[in-house]
Amino acid sequence: MTIAESLRYRLLTVAGALLRPLGFQGTALMGTALGDAIWHFIPSRRTLAVDSIKKHLNVENDEAERIAHESFRQNGRSFLEILLTGKFGLDSPKLRIAQPELMERLCACKRPIVATTAHFGSWELLASMLGQLYAPPRPRMVVVRRYGDAAVQRFIACCREATGADMVGHRNAAAPVIRALHKNGIVAFLVDHNALAAEARFIPFLDETAAVNAGPAILALRAKALVWPVVLAREGRNYVFLQRPPLDTATLTGGIEENVHTVAQFYTQAVESFIREHPEQWFWMHERWKTRPPRQHS
Repeated sequence: MTIAESLRYRLLTVAGALLRPLGFQGTALMGTALGDAIWHFIPSRRTLAVDSIKKHLNVENDEAERIAHESFRQNGRSFLEILLTGKFGLDSPKLRIAQPELMERLCACKRPIVATTAHFGSWELLASMLGQLYAPPRPRMVVVRRYGDAAVQRFIACCREATGADMVGHRNAAAPVIRALHKNGIVAFLVDHNALAAEARFIPFLDETAAVNAGPAILALRAKALVWPVVLAREGRNYVFLQRPPLDTATLTGGIEENVHTVAQFYTQAVESFIREHPEQWFWMHERWKTRPPRQHS
């Protein structure tokens, strides 16, 4: 890092050290306030979220505004919860496992696992959990988008890796992901963001065709991995770990393109099911449907 970036990193580290003692309750209050500020001072994002909710959940304006406002508050909390990753894990008294039988399967599984998740609930604390699922040397990895600022990237990486999961940038993820999966590791992907047309399969998502990142599907098929949808939702002041039964890619018998589509559709539908159950916990303020299928450009 440059001298300026090193200084910014130290400032971020000091700020994090000052804020961490606030704990879960203080961070929740600050995150809620942050979400309220974004709601009031960035009207373009507010409008985008409300319009998207009305269209994709088929609700009236008042209900869409309620869901959107709560979503902003939830996501404000998510941004700050990165400071608490070292204080949360499988043994946390704030955690409830919604499907104990699925959790037992996940913990006992010896196969490679592609965990698919979303910008939903507390996605930062979810990384803390995944880092504790298995003991070293079994790989535990999360594929993330890297930040352009080296100071911010280093600070966030240190927070996210506090409980053992390695972070890898999505642009250079293929080789380390395959190595991790070949060692029967678990690799988590966020699969709910917009994708470039060249990297996407176009699949219905919340009643509109969306560009879905096919990378996790391709890598899962190469490694004959289980694809396991997971999220960490908020439950009052606590958290609940939600799962869907996994898809075993080793059982698929179609051609490569058919199988990629099947897997991408599987994790897209899983994310949609989580959102429909808890719509206020999803990141509605982004342009999820920005990339359109090629035929719609004419």
